[in-house]
Amino acid sequence: MNHPTDGIGVPARHWAMLTIALGVSMAVLDGSIANVALPTIARDVGATPANAVWVVNAYQLAVTVSLLACASLGEIVGYRRVYLTGLAVMTLASLACALSGSLLALSLARVLQGLGASAMMGVNIAQLRFVYPRRMLGTALGINAMVVAVSAAIGPTLASAILSAASWQWLFLVNVPIGAIAVLIGSRVLPETPRGTHAFDWLSALLNAAAFGLLITGIDEIGHGEAPLLVALEIAGGVGFFWLLVRRQGARAAPLLPVDLLRIPMFSLSVLTSVCSYAAQMLAYVSLPFFLQDTLGYGQVATGLLMTPWPVAVAVAAPLSGRLTDRYPAGVLGSVGLFIMACGLVLLATLPAHATPLNIGWRMALCGAGFGLFQTPNNRTLMASAPSHRSGGAGGMLATARLLGQTTGAALVAVAFSFFAERGGVVSLGGGAVCAAAAAAVSLLRLSGRAKAAPRASVPGEVPASGGVRHP
Repeated sequence: MNHPTDGIGVPARHWAMLTIALGVSMAVLDGSIANVALPTIARDVGATPANAVWVVNAYQLAVTVSLLACASLGEIVGYRRVYLTGLAVMTLASLACALSGSLLALSLARVLQGLGASAMMGVNIAQLRFVYPRRMLGTALGINAMVVAVSAAIGPTLASAILSAASWQWLFLVNVPIGAIAVLIGSRVLPETPRGTHAFDWLSALLNAAAFGLLITGIDEIGHGEAPLLVALEIAGGVGFFWLLVRRQGARAAPLLPVDLLRIPMFSLSVLTSVCSYAAQMLAYVSLPFFLQDTLGYGQVATGLLMTPWPVAVAVAAPLSGRLTDRYPAGVLGSVGLFIMACGLVLLATLPAHATPLNIGWRMALCGAGFGLFQTPNNRTLMASAPSHRSGGAGGMLATARLLGQTTGAALVAVAFSFFAERGGVVSLGGGAVCAAAAAAVSLLRLSGRAKAAPRASVPGEVPASGGVRHP
């Protein structure tokens, strides 16, 4: 019998990857696809625009507060069970969204969608570790990154296409057959994974939800003109709950907040690299539409087309970097990719007033290629630096780092526009370049002897934490 991390055979491996790809694409699409329809939804359910934003916020908040809990649950009951449950919940919640007749019902259904998405995102990377052989982990993560990039790229376009031919309910109804097919396939091909013997820590899950919920809400509200006292109370409350959570995790063998893994330098450096890089990406993503329209004078349709080269380049670079990361250290690949991304952001920020679409497009592609080159090696090293029995905690922390970086980046854009008005787009792009450069510097630290030689749990046949297997 194969070692649990030796993966499963073909063709079951390909069907399992298809199941994971379908679930991940649903989760990514549903995180953004409703944005396009918010005005229509608000009119249809009789809600104000401000209240209709809860259709988006309910989903994001549910994902935020439950990611680490779902990852921890996966270690206890098995990643397969958590993933398939999340997929089923999201499918049924999508049907509930389509049948909702009020803002309250729709928001509650979106919470359920977010919980389902969180269950999938919390364990999908850990599940890949048991689907693919150890030597192909980089390739698997590259495919996963490509699916995420493509889903993010087509989200607004797909939403517009659906709305041009049908009502907003079909944004959610399309998930139902896709989810049902994915559950059916996954129940047959996804492998069983080892299960922990420890009990689920409900108190830590509640502390985690309160900590991350308040912290991310507070960060998000910094740039939206909320009362400073309220923001300060939210952040202070989040810090307080986070302190209690860390205190509780210290003595646990498999803590919900993976403080045991954060003691591994290679793991913690990869997490920090991820936070900084996603902050850089979001600084650009949120500010670019304003920059292209208000500063460079392009229309809405042209703006969408001009931003497309970025995710397309990510989708192209991610699988390539997945193959490279099986040979070269992530510290090198990540630093090179993030440096390329920083250069692309500087080039975008310094565009002349009458820049042509070609000049904008190749700069966008440069940013995307750099991000794609960094992403897969970083994710692989983060996962490989954790023992296989802690894959759930590592995968949950990876998703949490991404969410924290994205939230911080979006908040910084709002701050930039508050202080610099019409120059906010340029300042945000410059800030993104700084964050990308900082991430490149952190990535380089993974080449140090201390990071490579750090002690960690021994797992027979595990991929070295240096992020690459050297081949002659």
